[in-house]
Amino acid sequence: MRKIINSTYVTLDGVVGDPQEWSLPYFGEDAQKYAYDLLFSSGALLLGRRTYEGFASTWPHMEEQTGEYGVRMNTLPKYAVSTTLEKADWNNTSIISSDVTAEVARLKEQPGQDILQYGFGELSRTLVEAGLLDELRLWVHPVFAGLGKGGDRLIGAESFNATFELADTLVLGTGVVVHTYRKTAPAA
Repeated sequence: MRKIINSTYVTLDGVVGDPQEWSLPYFGEDAQKYAYDLLFSSGALLLGRRTYEGFASTWPHMEEQTGEYGVRMNTLPKYAVSTTLEKADWNNTSIISSDVTAEVARLKEQPGQDILQYGFGELSRTLVEAGLLDELRLWVHPVFAGLGKGGDRLIGAESFNATFELADTLVLGTGVVVHTYRKTAPAA
């Protein structure tokens, strides 16, 4: 069974929104390699609507700048989860608009490499609550971003409970620390 791996940039104060505003100075050579290895070990992308829209407007124009990384982003099968998205123009994208947990569970059952999800939002919370998110990789950046433009936080006002265990920690040269957490079995 394939795993769903979430990769999320987060600040010290828990901000996940608008990472292009605060993460770029911390994206050194070792971060590039880590991101490359993560993308190339994945066989599909699972994206919430906002992440999908941001990526779909950017990545089709990035191949020349990013080479095979951009090619991989553009050619992988992509699944956009949204109840409002009417069409998906980004190459190789399917829309999941209903019965999200059943559809994602079905995707996990298919053969192939793991499924990569970028960003942490409503979709991520749904996956955690349904026990479908297998691994969480938090790229903690040594910066406070405040509420910024979007104000999106890793965990907002809504509450939910989940337990993960630390599986790995990687310290990058720029001070970013990537914490890898795996879901734990539910308490008996």
